[in-house]
Amino acid sequence: MDTFWVNAGFLEGVGKMNKFKKNIAFRSISSLVLLIIIVFGVASSIGYVWFTRIQMSHFEDDAFRVADIAALGIDPNMIDEYLESGGESEDYIQTWTNFDLLCNASRSTFIYVILPDRTDYGVITFLFSTINQESPYEVYDFGYVRQTTNDDYREKYRRLCEEGSRREVVVRNTGFIETGAHITAMVPLIDNDGETTAILCVQRQMDSFNESRQGYVKTVAGAMILLIIVIIIGQIFYIYRKLLMPIRTITDEAIRFNHDHAQPQKTLSEKIKNRDEIGILALSIDQLENEIVSFIAEQNRITAEKERSRTELYMAKEIQRSQLPMVFPPYPDRKEFDIFASMDPAREVGGDFYDFFLIDEDHLALVIADVSGKGIPAALFMMVSKMLIKNRLMDGDSPGEALESVNDQLLSENSIDMFVTVWAAVLEISTGNGTACNAGHEHPAIKRAGKKYALTVYRHLPVVGAIENIHYRDHAFHLDPGDSLFVYTDGVAEAVDEENNLFGTDRMLEVLNRDTEEAPAAALKSVKSAIDSFAAGTEQFDDITMLCLRYNGPSNEKG
Repeated sequence: MDTFWVNAGFLEGVGKMNKFKKNIAFRSISSLVLLIIIVFGVASSIGYVWFTRIQMSHFEDDAFRVADIAALGIDPNMIDEYLESGGESEDYIQTWTNFDLLCNASRSTFIYVILPDRTDYGVITFLFSTINQESPYEVYDFGYVRQTTNDDYREKYRRLCEEGSRREVVVRNTGFIETGAHITAMVPLIDNDGETTAILCVQRQMDSFNESRQGYVKTVAGAMILLIIVIIIGQIFYIYRKLLMPIRTITDEAIRFNHDHAQPQKTLSEKIKNRDEIGILALSIDQLENEIVSFIAEQNRITAEKERSRTELYMAKEIQRSQLPMVFPPYPDRKEFDIFASMDPAREVGGDFYDFFLIDEDHLALVIADVSGKGIPAALFMMVSKMLIKNRLMDGDSPGEALESVNDQLLSENSIDMFVTVWAAVLEISTGNGTACNAGHEHPAIKRAGKKYALTVYRHLPVVGAIENIHYRDHAFHLDPGDSLFVYTDGVAEAVDEENNLFGTDRMLEVLNRDTEEAPAAALKSVKSAIDSFAAGTEQFDDITMLCLRYNGPSNEKG
């Protein structure tokens, strides 16, 4: 029994965590933090490389500076005399003493002079060798012979002795190193005849260099963590204040107004100070509520409840229509495409909507949707859904990402159990490449240039606002110049005649294909006329909404 409760608690915790991960605030903040980490990572990597190069350059310069000073303290013409003395002559001892003082004063690890075997530079003989007193290593005795450490050293020796090189450096900071990570700066000792008689070497450990790099990494990491913390706090405050709280306020007001149809004590525009689309939505709802309440009060004095309701719905219809693009052509200067749309509600106000807008100069967004239910609740839900979808697409989301975000937002505040079917797309105008997502909506019809309209069928995704944790997939499509796209709500295919027969998509395609070269406005008029003839005055139970786009191609391809 105890195990059951532990497992149940664990599963409940996992469920809450998954729901939290789908929260818009969490996703927005985590996306921004990820972007910051990536940017910081790239910038830090570049900075790390440049920092290492600059520090290494200074490190090498310091080593060569010591080597140049040390070279001034030895006479290259006396190398043979030093060898003959066995390291016992007064000049040798004085020179060794100067090297020893310089080695400790400059905090170098070793200063030594070697005679390489010039046959293959595989063996070196130590002439001088001093060591820093703080170093744990031991000096090499006069005349000590040892194998050259590796091929890198051998090549450096050859360049100094045979090619006239004036300075060489070896960096050892990887693999097994007997004396730890270090650099060795080497300069030739040249006699009066211009011959290299020996090589003077200065070895410095890289402890201070590595400490500098570690300090850089710690500083950058600390700055990144601090910035992430500041951004998370700022984003939480911003998202809650600018998005979640206004949406919750609008939803609560929609539910309240739907219940009692009375003006609030404080209007939405007074509560919500946003100057973006949410602020416009709040103002529109205030206007809708104000007009409805005003007309209800007026009609109470002069007419019956039926007339008051009719007026209320009329005003709602006008405000609803004002939210849709109604001016055609909408972009008279854009010759790359021609677009037209229409909505005929089954009642005074409906749940269908369409939208189209330019995200930027090269991307056109297309949306058509159908909200469950009818009347004012559906109209308010429609406006909220429309604004949320537009906000996400304008922010650069793909259609699938936008619907996934809107689904989360509607579910978090949807206490009236409404949902919406949506077809959304973004068309790149310059190429004809598009991305679409279908959330439980009707299949679009596409006409290729010189061909007929045909349905584009792929698997439906769930409707928006009904199920949690839905991942909406995008589908790519392409339009060539002369292609047309026709999207619609189920009110078209499900229009009925007096015997309750459906109009159907076959009749719809038949009408569209009577004249495949019709402009979008004419194509929609033909379909609506065919539906009216088919229905023969029969009352319809669903809104009829259509949108048609003809792609003409990039403007530079048009004559």
